[in-house]
Amino acid sequence: MALIFISVFISSAALAVERSAVLSRKDVFRPVFAPNGMVASQEATASRIGRDILKKGGNAVDAAIAVGLALAVTLPRAGNLGGGGFMLVHMAASEKTVAIDYREMAPRAASKNMYLKSDGSVDKKASRYGYSAVGVPGTVAGFALAHKKFGSLPWRVLVEPAITLAANGIIVTDFMANGLERRKETLGKWASTRAVFFRDGVPMKPNDRLVQKDLAWSLSQIARHGASSFYDGEIAKRVVRAMRRNGGLITAADLAAYRPVIREPVRGRYREVEVVSMPPPSSGGIHLIQMLNMIEAYDIRKMGPQSAASLHIMIEAMRRAFADRSKHLGDPAFWNVPIKGLISKKYSETWRKTVDPNNATRSTVIAPGIPRSYESPDTTHFTVADHFGNFVTNTYTLNFSYGSRVVADGTGILLNNEMDDFSAKPGAPNAFGLVGGAANAIEPLKRPLSSMTPLILFKDGKPWLASGGPGGSRIITNMLHLVVNIVDHGMNIAEATVAPRVHHQWHPDTVRVEETLSVDTVRLLLGLGHRLKVGNAMGSTQSVMRTGKGYYGFSDPRRPGALTIGY
Repeated sequence: MALIFISVFISSAALAVERSAVLSRKDVFRPVFAPNGMVASQEATASRIGRDILKKGGNAVDAAIAVGLALAVTLPRAGNLGGGGFMLVHMAASEKTVAIDYREMAPRAASKNMYLKSDGSVDKKASRYGYSAVGVPGTVAGFALAHKKFGSLPWRVLVEPAITLAANGIIVTDFMANGLERRKETLGKWASTRAVFFRDGVPMKPNDRLVQKDLAWSLSQIARHGASSFYDGEIAKRVVRAMRRNGGLITAADLAAYRPVIREPVRGRYREVEVVSMPPPSSGGIHLIQMLNMIEAYDIRKMGPQSAASLHIMIEAMRRAFADRSKHLGDPAFWNVPIKGLISKKYSETWRKTVDPNNATRSTVIAPGIPRSYESPDTTHFTVADHFGNFVTNTYTLNFSYGSRVVADGTGILLNNEMDDFSAKPGAPNAFGLVGGAANAIEPLKRPLSSMTPLILFKDGKPWLASGGPGGSRIITNMLHLVVNIVDHGMNIAEATVAPRVHHQWHPDTVRVEETLSVDTVRLLLGLGHRLKVGNAMGSTQSVMRTGKGYYGFSDPRRPGALTIGY
């Protein structure tokens, strides 16, 4: 084993070259450039709408809201009004960065054992599909709060493009049609959902026109009355009626009580950059910083990009961070999360001492650590930067693709299935294979744990790179790859995005590997004792980098239809 590690290290070091994180003549993939502003999202029409808002004089927050509302129409499997998420906002004038938590919330009637069968097993269908799986949505409230605090254009201007799209219709792409076909059994169970996405009893086909009149009505209500329409207005009334008819738990009181929360971001340092990301109830920021702390002592650059040596160290860091996630992370309003301990470099040193550079550690011998002594999955993402130097990086979700598969009658709004992100039973994995315990147990008004990791890197005190992406538990490790590829290996954001990814989350004790990773590297990782599962692409990051001349942006090609565009 030692000989394998040494040979990889030497060969990779020999291949290491000095590169710029902006552009190099050696680069095969190149980002988009624009001097004034940039929008990167998972759907082209939404990106263009954001660009147009910037050109009208709107700031990054205005454009981000317009993009997010448009995605509810053009990317219904993940863009949403009926879900929730997290937004990082950096305002250049004040030099302040804030985190807006608009994560979904458990209804008042929710309870710890609500998804357990009589034999004590978890009823996975109840936590994942239908009205019983729905948490109180936060998206509309989160966008409204961002606009109130930081927006510049009138609210209605930001909503109108989405209204037009919903009323006039969009063309169903081959990718959307395939997704509807794959999920036709669960989508087709609900008459309200069939009315939107089916024609003549079957899912819509490529080149069909998807007109969403009810969604256009809901968006018009939001344009006219703001977030109040969703939480105590006409939309709220229709959502509650649908809940009552179908055994859902959300009440008028639940909707009226929902509030987004402005939080202080978590901050760490990796080499020459400051890492700023989401705090709990997202686990993303904490564990990204924790993993970076663990690998910082290693000369990752010298090991070489996508080498077995560097990936081995990253995998071992992933394994240990996810072990901690299972025990220590939850909604901070309900659980005392040891944030300072988890992101402490001294705590990461204790984990680093357990890493064997020549052999994979078995997850069965890794238990969550004790960070307190060091105190002193379907989603979409978009990133926006404007000519003022403001940045927004936003990840929001319905959880599954098309969420709970339920459209609330008369609203056109797909509802989330975020209740599955709670720990229905200690040690029982959720749909993403993540295990948890008391910290993430179901409680009324509690927010479920998330892996969403909107990210801003700062260099010399100024925002340098903003990114994020979907992917369930793999979001955190995808961000780790991006940071390492740019900071350690000097890749531009296009090269850093396209590079192969691996993922480990403690349990199951398996390394997921994208099939584009070198076969030789796969063999060497197997030689180090890793259990590998080669499979599909992971995630879809949307990134914007600031330079002295303007912005570089890039949309991950792993999912079709994305667009980075600037002006």
